[in-house]
Amino acid sequence: MLRIRIVIIFLCYLLIGCATTNKVFFEDPVNTKNKSISVQEKKVFSFDESGVYFSNDFQGARLNGVNKENDSTFILSFNPENEPINLSPFYAFKVWSKSPKNINVKFSYPPGYSHRYIPKILFEGNWKITDSLSFNENVLKLNVNENSKIVSGQELKTSNLVYSWVNNLIKNKKNYVSFKEIGKTKLKRPFMVIDINKGEIEKKSIVVLITRQHPPEVTGYFAFQSFLSTILEENDLSSRFLEKFRILAFPLMNPDGVDLGHWRHNAGGVDLNRDWSVYNQKEIKNTVDFISKAIKKHNSKLVLGLDFHSTYYDVFYTNQERASTSMPNFLDQWFSCLEKTIPDYKVNEKSSKSKQPVSKGWFINAHKAVGITYEIGDNTPRERIKLIGKKSATSMMKVMLD
Repeated sequence: MLRIRIVIIFLCYLLIGCATTNKVFFEDPVNTKNKSISVQEKKVFSFDESGVYFSNDFQGARLNGVNKENDSTFILSFNPENEPINLSPFYAFKVWSKSPKNINVKFSYPPGYSHRYIPKILFEGNWKITDSLSFNENVLKLNVNENSKIVSGQELKTSNLVYSWVNNLIKNKKNYVSFKEIGKTKLKRPFMVIDINKGEIEKKSIVVLITRQHPPEVTGYFAFQSFLSTILEENDLSSRFLEKFRILAFPLMNPDGVDLGHWRHNAGGVDLNRDWSVYNQKEIKNTVDFISKAIKKHNSKLVLGLDFHSTYYDVFYTNQERASTSMPNFLDQWFSCLEKTIPDYKVNEKSSKSKQPVSKGWFINAHKAVGITYEIGDNTPRERIKLIGKKSATSMMKVMLD
């Protein structure tokens, strides 16, 4: 009899433990088990006779080889972490020379890949987007000297920069905001969450914000920054919103991939935004476990999930089903508010059924929450991104409070 009771107790604990990682069914499953990746050799590529040097020895770098065509022209090769992968090559390298000179940099990708990101240059602490006179037909004209420059497909926002930004943002808000580690990545980097709550936590509805599942997609991260900063402003709207809703924000979903300079995948060689079903990857499992435990512990429910990404243009990817969600009228009201408050702005919405295990599908299928993939264009002006992020946060708070 005692043995039976022990077995029953063990099974109960097992069920409780598994409850946080229940699989979610999708029509088109994706294999998200670990795949091998190709790790860059960190080095300086030296051309002493030309006095020019290239390097990938820094966080977020992506450079796989350099060949000299002549004393002023260099061919740089960039390879993905593994394949198959989307056709969006990423690059980031450092360049300098012994003496001032003009050089040409040619971008070379494996067959089948084409250039996506306009080069951005970091020099003396400032990023500058190159123009058509400096970059044309995959050739970048550069003026180099002994002071190194970083050339990158997008502004580098590596884990140390992201976490530093978060700590600065919440510096005087520790009484209602915590920034904590909830697990480790495959390469043992900390996996972090921002937990925001004012007042009573029991039965409080939860809003989830995530970003950087795909490393180069920094314009989505910029919108996330503006969105979250607006929620944390000290004003009546924010205070009332945070008294009613708890925010769980994940500012860097793919720390390994970001710091390794990956095109898209994590250190497990997997697209994280295809793992929202069986949770093979630590980043998604950490996220799902934490959200599920927060819901269970405080008798809460998840009502809204926003996943910030980047693509070729601004667009909101939504789920077709709305009536069964916790807020069936939210999207119409939110989008209407955005168009009224942002000058010359028209919401670009594309609805579909999430057949593959992506985050917006997980939000609705696992929790009946409104799920949105919030995409910002690669080349959307940075000030415009800040405005869109701010107004969308303000509009969300007003709609959800009403």
